[in-house]
Amino acid sequence: MSAEHPIIAFVSSAGAGSAAVTQAFENIFFRERVKAVYIQGNAFHRYDRKQMRVEIEKAKGEGKVLSHYSPEGNHLDKLESLFFQYAAVGTGMSRYYLHTQKLADRFEQESGTFTPWKELPRKSDLLLYRGHHGAAVWGDINLAQYPDLLVGVAPNVNLEWIRKMKRDNTLRNYTREEVQDTIIDRMRDYAEHITPQFSRTHINLQMIPIVDTSDPFSARDEPTLEECYLVINFQKIDNPDFPRYLQHIKNSFMSGRNTMVVPGSQMMHALEIILMPIIHELVKKSRELRNIKKPPKQKKSGLLGLLYEL
Repeated sequence: MSAEHPIIAFVSSAGAGSAAVTQAFENIFFRERVKAVYIQGNAFHRYDRKQMRVEIEKAKGEGKVLSHYSPEGNHLDKLESLFFQYAAVGTGMSRYYLHTQKLADRFEQESGTFTPWKELPRKSDLLLYRGHHGAAVWGDINLAQYPDLLVGVAPNVNLEWIRKMKRDNTLRNYTREEVQDTIIDRMRDYAEHITPQFSRTHINLQMIPIVDTSDPFSARDEPTLEECYLVINFQKIDNPDFPRYLQHIKNSFMSGRNTMVVPGSQMMHALEIILMPIIHELVKKSRELRNIKKPPKQKKSGLLGLLYEL
């Protein structure tokens, strides 16, 4: 953790719907005139798409499983170096993983490849990380110790699979069978390396559908926000202001001592109500320590480095 150069990380798996959380953060940053550096977790994959397929088959031949959820499939050491360096001096090295051809065309590269490593913009207010390993602990690596705010995004697993099927079919041209095989291959890594991180977060967000999602691999439609509820657990937040949340978030209610439920259609509003005061305090203290008197102009605030293909 670093009061001078704070880090916010949210942990999610593929299909978790973290794009909406990213949008909520961006809205807050614009409103609060926060200059945030954005880091996508897939920038720290160990292999590009072609090489990853080779390594997966190699691992299978050795009776092992390799996935993007597993530490072996990622440069967690480089990610920890980034967190450490940013917390210390407000900069570090990152890159982009070009998931789609649309993104790759902007860099005149093939899809599934990486851009060169590049230093982050300086003089930012905070770093926002979105990926699979923001709270990972593996061997000597402890990423969970760095973020000042950790948010877990963990939807109902069938909803997660429906979203992944839809995304990989439409954006990446994977067949239904290929996506299903990927989900099956990742299950052990999901259980061992993704879910334990949700016990280390400050807040967990879990989207629960209230329509039938029994067979996610045959589902034609993704449940809409109106067909879901968002469960928000405040497991490591000091003195959450529940009366204020309930007053300002329509049709919300408490389901437990530290857990509230929000209609899916109210998700964006709820996240802004809950997260804005936390971010405001982080940035206020950071600017005081850095002797920053004036916030950046509106046009220079927001997420620096976001390629706008969430």
